[in-house]
Amino acid sequence: MSSSTRPAALVTGASAGIGKSFATHLARTGHDLVLVARRADRLEALAEELCEAHDIVVEVLPADLETPEGVAAVEARLAEGDPIDLFVNNAGFAARGAVGGLDPAALESMIRVNVLAFSRLANAAAARMRAESRGTIINVGSGTLFMQFAGNAGYGATKAFVAYFTRTMQLDLAETGVRVQLLIPGVIATDFHEIAGNAIENFPPERVMQADDLVVASLRALEMEEPVCIPSLPDIRDWDAYLAAEAKIAPNSSRDRTADRYH
Repeated sequence: MSSSTRPAALVTGASAGIGKSFATHLARTGHDLVLVARRADRLEALAEELCEAHDIVVEVLPADLETPEGVAAVEARLAEGDPIDLFVNNAGFAARGAVGGLDPAALESMIRVNVLAFSRLANAAAARMRAESRGTIINVGSGTLFMQFAGNAGYGATKAFVAYFTRTMQLDLAETGVRVQLLIPGVIATDFHEIAGNAIENFPPERVMQADDLVVASLRALEMEEPVCIPSLPDIRDWDAYLAAEAKIAPNSSRDRTADRYH
């Protein structure tokens, strides 16, 4: 990427869905971009479109984040390339099925992207940004964090990992100049659901958000200094209550004696 006075953003999973919406919005607001996804043809087409429309610099980095080589390529870009001001750690997919009937290969592929690639790239971005005392990371989780339903054990668990990892990152990077947001989408109108074996038409319309609305909420939450963005949550005090419930349980999760009910 050539030198520029514009801020630069790196977006994974940028060729479609939430990632593409982030890339498009960030281009419109004056960011140079590094676009990461498996499909080079889609990335090239998007890069050409955004360059022409917004007069920005777009770098295309095709990488399969299921592979060690793909992850290493993006790690190297984060660690050694021109500085990245905003890292959108978005790549991920769902391989669903009931425990006992899961496709082992699909489960492993999902964990490689949603957990291993996610955490290695978050770590690489955090190390570079911490050294420069600046930068922002958005880690994309899922509203399934708050619910359990049949067939979702694998995907839900990967997104529970994202939430825990991100909330601890926020502690680790406090007062370093690096901001970290946990973004928790609900059902978003993208091809994610078809790839996961479902269809967006199966959800009630009142539950489905447009990807562009999600992106605007995420970036607005950064401005408001909200560390967790749940775009459709009407009252942030509900999240505060969730944290308060955790805080009540936490001290009693490790004591020197069992609870009275077990005696």
